[in-house]
Amino acid sequence: MKSSNPVFARSDEFNGRAAQPGSAQAGSASTGYGDPSTWQVGQPGGYDGGAGGQAPYGTAVADRMTIDSVVQKTALTIGLTAVSAAVVWFLIGDITVDDSALMRAGALATGGAIIGFVLAMVNSFKKVISPALVLAYAIVEGVFVGAFSKIVASWVGDSSIVAQAVLGTIAAFAGTLFVYKFFNIKVTDKFRRGVTAVLFGFVAVLLLNFVLSFFGADFGLRDMSGLGLIVSVIAVVLGVLCLVLDFDFVENGIRAGLPDRESWRAAFGLTVTLIWLYLEILRILAILRGDN
Repeated sequence: MKSSNPVFARSDEFNGRAAQPGSAQAGSASTGYGDPSTWQVGQPGGYDGGAGGQAPYGTAVADRMTIDSVVQKTALTIGLTAVSAAVVWFLIGDITVDDSALMRAGALATGGAIIGFVLAMVNSFKKVISPALVLAYAIVEGVFVGAFSKIVASWVGDSSIVAQAVLGTIAAFAGTLFVYKFFNIKVTDKFRRGVTAVLFGFVAVLLLNFVLSFFGADFGLRDMSGLGLIVSVIAVVLGVLCLVLDFDFVENGIRAGLPDRESWRAAFGLTVTLIWLYLEILRILAILRGDN
């Protein structure tokens, strides 16, 4: 199984490619773990089979990823993003009465976006996740979120739109998690491939639009217009579908008894998706408010 979230897609553990004790890759055939399909749920970390009650990745019970560790680390990264965004918001000042404030906001948004993208790529492609880099991403992305939110709020003329976008993001996350657990959604390979294909196609079109914008020939996909509204709605739907896939892969990682350090990878992946959802919801609200 392969996740559409590039954070999880690069992880051997989350996608079942890591060497299993007892496999030829691990160099031993006597540990007795057997086929992963025979693993049973019950013990901490989601595994109670195998030789000596060990986790399939050779981690002690106390050192396995759990839902609590994922929640705690995700709360930490999202919290740092929120604090960083709030600090930047107040440092920028009032854009409506100070042109230099708009320049500061633009510079911080651009710098935060570029550095955040670099850190996101580094975290996505690292084989061993680095907690320091994950926290650095959260802080830098908070700079971008705070500056971008300030610009959008000034364009609309109402800062309450930011709180509305935050509530919308929380509602999207909670609603998706509720549906995923309450209806016991099973992510199939067909569903996963479909979401992945649409996601890559969507990103490719946006990248083409971004490149064309430098030549004044873009499609207007990111404009604060009716077309921009449609694109953002599609983005929110894709973000929700990615949350479903992310929940599924985190659950699989816990069931497989991954080491606790992978909680940071899970937190990073969820943070990327949640920030994306917030930005698109903010755009939707701004477009709707701007039309009034």
